[in-house]
Amino acid sequence: MNYKASIYQPVNNKTEIAVKKIVDRILLLGRMSRQDHTLLTSTVFNHGELSDEERRQINRIFDRIQTGQLQLVDW
Repeated sequence: MNYKASIYQPVNNKTEIAVKKIVDRILLLGRMSRQDHTLLTSTVFNHGELSDEERRQINRIFDRIQTGQLQLVDW
């Protein structure tokens, strides 16, 4: 059989899922609080080394902050 390579990458671990959920919620709300930041960093650092997918998720936040689409609150 001939299988095409999938363009979708499988989620490798529970941490990637958790990071994606946190980032999605932050971006949906359009703001990030200090508590959101603490939750995100503790989730990432408890896992150890960042995967490429986790790095992409965090970069989504940085991109929105730089373009003014994400507001930092309670800092």
